[in-house]
Amino acid sequence: MRIIMMGEPMGLFISNKVSALSDADSFSCSVAGAEFNVATGLSRLGHEALYFTKLGGDPLGVKIRNAIKANGILDDFVLTDSEEITGLMLKGKTEAGDPEIAYYRRGSAASKMSAEDVDTLDLSGCEWLHVTGITPAVSASALGAVERLIERAKGEKMFISFDPNLRRQLWQSEAIMIETLNRIAQSADLILPGISEGGTLTGKEDEQGIAAFYHDRGARMVAVKLGDKGAFFSEKGGENGHLPAFTVRNIVDTVGAGDGFAAGVISALAEGLSLKEATRRGLAIGAIQITHVSDNEGLPTRAGLEEIIKRGFC
Repeated sequence: MRIIMMGEPMGLFISNKVSALSDADSFSCSVAGAEFNVATGLSRLGHEALYFTKLGGDPLGVKIRNAIKANGILDDFVLTDSEEITGLMLKGKTEAGDPEIAYYRRGSAASKMSAEDVDTLDLSGCEWLHVTGITPAVSASALGAVERLIERAKGEKMFISFDPNLRRQLWQSEAIMIETLNRIAQSADLILPGISEGGTLTGKEDEQGIAAFYHDRGARMVAVKLGDKGAFFSEKGGENGHLPAFTVRNIVDTVGAGDGFAAGVISALAEGLSLKEATRRGLAIGAIQITHVSDNEGLPTRAGLEEIIKRGFC
């Protein structure tokens, strides 16, 4: 299945020592971005992932395009703007919990994506669109591009999935964030919120309430991430329930877990599995990812995934 991701891949510079970012003096460089992570996960599981983005004509943009190709992601929809820069982020090294992160993406090439760019894309043969709540926050033109791509996807009768992926620091206000993301969610068939961000967006206190909120607004499927408590899945008019998390013996870095979950759920549904089975795959990949320091290096091949599911821990 041809699955489109839209977003901003960035250069990722990870501190080589445990310290505040302001004290870091050497970094390892790779590539980050929620949608890049999902596309990488899908590609490693044998799916045809396409990435719609815009890169600068700088060395970092070239590095990211090379990484896209190296991970088996199709770059047909990767545009280059030689007059703009490519965004980047710094990530601290941590021994527990979430690492310190600093973004440098304002005015980047990806922030200049527009509805006009979307209209240049040949969507023939594409069957699925996955978007997150990050790109709409980057700029007004990027929001317009997201809305236009969703409009075109619906016209092509694609399945649409949406991960809110809240980035509060990118929004003008929380009220604008909530209104915008819930408007986008109304176009989605599948919604993948975390329990905390789902509560922020819906005002509901539990996973059942979050799922009901989005079902009432048109979503066929909702899978709510519950951290170390696993996940809750709900299909409108169908099965719902909780699934436990996989046991993780050594948590290295929690960043990227939600993207691994998304790759697992999307890939399984694209293969015709049930939402329950898809949610279990999502939990497995999310667990694998947090045992690695990079945002995406732990994303498994099919053989690696089957091994983890079989033994139930990683």
